[in-house]
Amino acid sequence: MDISHRNRTLLKVIVLGDSGVGKTSLINQYVYNKYSPQYKATIGADFVTREVQVDDKIVTLQIWDTAGQERFHSLGAAFYRGADCCVLVYDVNINKTFETLNNWHDEFLKQSDANDPEGFPFVLLGNKVDVNGGQTRMVSVKKAKEWCVSRGNMPYFETSAKENYNIEEAFLCAAKTALENEHETEIYFPGISETVSEPEQRGGGCAC
Repeated sequence: MDISHRNRTLLKVIVLGDSGVGKTSLINQYVYNKYSPQYKATIGADFVTREVQVDDKIVTLQIWDTAGQERFHSLGAAFYRGADCCVLVYDVNINKTFETLNNWHDEFLKQSDANDPEGFPFVLLGNKVDVNGGQTRMVSVKKAKEWCVSRGNMPYFETSAKENYNIEEAFLCAAKTALENEHETEIYFPGISETVSEPEQRGGGCAC
């Protein structure tokens, strides 16, 4: 096995939040550098991949875009299993999308069957900070950060899919937090199935 495979890690990242908060737009901007103002609801779930470098390691992020509508929630368990990190998204201009974060957080932990629910890595994104120059904002930074502290010091980023603001930083943080939490990962590439063991301890956290 050559070094490129030994140094490769696949991380499964689930993106959750209410319908219309901009999950698909954030992912499209991050993976394809594209933004579309047209809204199209995600049906079920789909994933895209992007490689990033974290320190000396090439990490493949498998980013799952999930439907925010209630009727798809029963599909959650199948998509959440094996996740390495969960990115929660709300719209800073709509209070209800912030209030439902507790549901998304708790439902994910329940359905994902995480080994260590207390220590599972989450990242919170307050999206659409560009809308109306911030004039219609309903959820303050302070309120969002207090919620993150109450949930075990979750990293928090203010983002805009339209302006491509803070998206790189947010997903890099998701990769770093997932890596710090990871001890053994099964990675799958075409024609290759192998288990990579990483016993060494990783110190520090992402600068967020």
